[in-house]
Amino acid sequence: MTDNKGDYKALRREYQAKALNRSDLAPDPVAQFGLWLEDARAAMPDDATSMTLATAAADGMPSVRIVLLKHFDVDGFCWYTDYRSRKGQELAANPRAEIMFYWPALERQVRIGGTVEPLAAEFGDTYFNERPLGSRLSAAASCQSAVIDSRASLEARVEELRRLHADGKVPKPELWGGYRLKPLRFEFWQGRESRLHDRFSYRLENGDWTIERLQP
Repeated sequence: MTDNKGDYKALRREYQAKALNRSDLAPDPVAQFGLWLEDARAAMPDDATSMTLATAAADGMPSVRIVLLKHFDVDGFCWYTDYRSRKGQELAANPRAEIMFYWPALERQVRIGGTVEPLAAEFGDTYFNERPLGSRLSAAASCQSAVIDSRASLEARVEELRRLHADGKVPKPELWGGYRLKPLRFEFWQGRESRLHDRFSYRLENGDWTIERLQP
């Protein structure tokens, strides 16, 4: 451990979980992701679906945050949010993004990049009404990413909505819903000893996935 505040060069860990070979990979990256996600759910069930979402504004300035994967299939990877949020505004201007999953217990990462489109309204309606009451009240009370004067103001708005909808039937905000990232590339990363990591990319070319090993 270093004694110099802000200097962490001496902090290191070794990655020794297992190797990743070309023969281990499914031909389809969505199927391969599904296998790794199930491993992650077994190893770290509370955080397996947490993913980093990177977007960029029209001027190229990037921003990043953690969101939760809610469902995926061959058509893409989906999450839900307020369309008025910073990520919503950036995706409206530049509908491309990358998501990344990091599962430290397995020493694995997956990166997925592609184009993004809003989900059909019925997806948002269905998912919103499946959420716990507290989550629905919070979403209805908040204009995500907008400035507010205090937490007290936000909590007062939640309580007002709770009184207005005492039956628990909180209406979904009009500008709240889902997005789907349609993948064009994947990277599967397995940590290895001495930083000689195993990395494989899948690139979509003419409707088929090309698999290549990348240097660490």
